[in-house]
Amino acid sequence: MPHIPLEPVTRLSAFRRIALATWRTARDPTVYGSVTLRMDQSRAYMLAYREATGKRLTLTHMFAKAMAGMLETCPDVNVIRRWGRIYRRKDNVVMFQVAMEDPETGKIDLSVHTQRDSHEKDLGQVVDEFEASVRTIKKAEDPELERTRGLMKRLPTWLTGLVVEGLSFVMYTLNVDVSGLGFPYSPFGPVAVTNVGSLGIEEAFVPLVPYTKGSLVVALGAMTRTPVVNDDGSVESAWTVKLMATFDHRVLDGAHAAQMVKVIRAWMEDPYTHFGPIPADTEAPPPTLTDAEAAPGSPAETAG
Repeated sequence: MPHIPLEPVTRLSAFRRIALATWRTARDPTVYGSVTLRMDQSRAYMLAYREATGKRLTLTHMFAKAMAGMLETCPDVNVIRRWGRIYRRKDNVVMFQVAMEDPETGKIDLSVHTQRDSHEKDLGQVVDEFEASVRTIKKAEDPELERTRGLMKRLPTWLTGLVVEGLSFVMYTLNVDVSGLGFPYSPFGPVAVTNVGSLGIEEAFVPLVPYTKGSLVVALGAMTRTPVVNDDGSVESAWTVKLMATFDHRVLDGAHAAQMVKVIRAWMEDPYTHFGPIPADTEAPPPTLTDAEAAPGSPAETAG
């Protein structure tokens, strides 16, 4: 007689198969931390940008550029582990997780959008590139990603881990380009970002994914109104966002975390200095949203 009644779960998503084959122990050298950013200026900038340009700028787009700027300012973060050593990357890649619906099963699956060289692009270019890629991913129209997802869905779970680790070894440890075989070119960067705020979640810590060779994962929480104590001791209601980070202690430590927080805080709390002027007349005050319109998961806060 069985200990507990069970039945197998069938037709797993590609990501679920990969996840089952990836995490095997709880002995990973992970460190967790969080920081709360004041977002009044970024929120005003975002709304003014939308009003002036007609582009649906979101916090995800702003973080794409801010994280790329952080990699340029903090090159010790832009690294990869190979053969027991740390190598500095010469490119600038930030990976974003994208939720999608599997067209065959109707189940939620996860894919990735790879944002490259955002530090060299203006916000309009970042928005357009990001939106086009996410639309293609959600419609399951990216041929390379769909070919890879299809392969992972067909493999048995025990073999999925071997294939994923094998591809990771070839692409990142041996540093061999396998895009000619139909796989995406270097789909993973040193930093991954997931916008849990688009799901209405204010705080969540996300695990590192070993086969990506990334050393930092950042979860972006929902933007909410919270009481804030100013330097003079006064208390006011302000827009804030929590960032939750998971990093590999073999590569990064508290000093690196302090540098990263300093850079990201500067970008998000002083957007006009770092993102640049909005490309239109902004003499008029920026549009405001009601609390209902700015609630987590609303168009104002949901990622592209």
